[in-house]
Amino acid sequence: MATAAPARPVAPVDLVAAGVISAAGVGLDALGDALRAGRAEGGRPDATRDTETYPSVELRAADFAAADLLGRKGLSRLTRADQLGAAACGLALDSVADPAGTGVVLGTSLGSCGAVARFARDTFVQERPYLVNPSDFPGTLMNSAAGRTAIRHRLTDVNATVSGGPLASLHALRYARQTLLAGHARRILAGGVEELSPQSAWAWHRTGALAPRVALGEGAAVFALESPGERRGAGTPPLARLMACTTGFADVARGALVVGQRLTACVEDALRRSGLTAQDVAVVAPGAAGRRGWAAVEERALRAALPATTDRHRLRVHAVLGETHGAGAALQVAGVLARWQDPRLDTRHEHAALVTSCGPDGSVGCAVLVRANAPV
Repeated sequence: MATAAPARPVAPVDLVAAGVISAAGVGLDALGDALRAGRAEGGRPDATRDTETYPSVELRAADFAAADLLGRKGLSRLTRADQLGAAACGLALDSVADPAGTGVVLGTSLGSCGAVARFARDTFVQERPYLVNPSDFPGTLMNSAAGRTAIRHRLTDVNATVSGGPLASLHALRYARQTLLAGHARRILAGGVEELSPQSAWAWHRTGALAPRVALGEGAAVFALESPGERRGAGTPPLARLMACTTGFADVARGALVVGQRLTACVEDALRRSGLTAQDVAVVAPGAAGRRGWAAVEERALRAALPATTDRHRLRVHAVLGETHGAGAALQVAGVLARWQDPRLDTRHEHAALVTSCGPDGSVGCAVLVRANAPV
């Protein structure tokens, strides 16, 4: 009987800076405070028209002022997703000395759901379809946030948008990691962005896809990724190292058990590629609990992949920030970084962290992070 070839180890990449905007506020420190307190109040939802109302679900909008981070020039032309993505990338770039050779890869579920819905509605309610406002059209494109971010910050390298529902951020990190290691950019800003709009909120509400007692949120988390060789001689250590990012798919028609087994295989493969064992994982940030019925699938997969004998911290970011869909996994990564940087917590013994997620379409994935001073 043929045996499977061992997974080839892959080189790590450094997370050298982070730009985070969420219901907790702006930055890793604000996120760390909220995670420690177990609650983020969030700002006010952005309803752009008087006729747009939200359903009766708890909402946790990102608490930030776009004009403070981006300036007022051209702000009215940006969708909420554009503002979140551009502002988060700008925060990450603040810690980068030379932005030359920097690309952008953002994960999202759709882009701006609100912009798409409003533009589509105008084609029906305007006197003639061609009387829609043409300046609104760019915001309906899925790659609007990544494209407008590159224009605003004058980034001329790799530019990509990855749509993948709750796995979008993991797909973006994986894409960026492979692109960086292939030498197509010096640095890549990679992460996820998701806006909160009345249209998306009603979709969650009407479909019943949101888990009970879970709020709807929004946010963006973007990380500046570099290869370790790029950091040689740098005066400051990276925030962490991304050792592996693995995604997969299982036919959901075969049952949730098969999806869970595929996630278990993803975790085991990622740890093997990272040169780590399950015992090395000190922090787990699961991401499926915001979607009705999927928390149990994810937990069962984690129990199969990680021994129960090891004492590890469960970082439940969704309970603090709400269900953030396409930005969820990126905010989970940000939660890990915020925990490791929190001076009020003693996390010196925490060597590695695991971020996981699975979607209702059968997509699964995980990312493995290690502390900056950990051996690789």
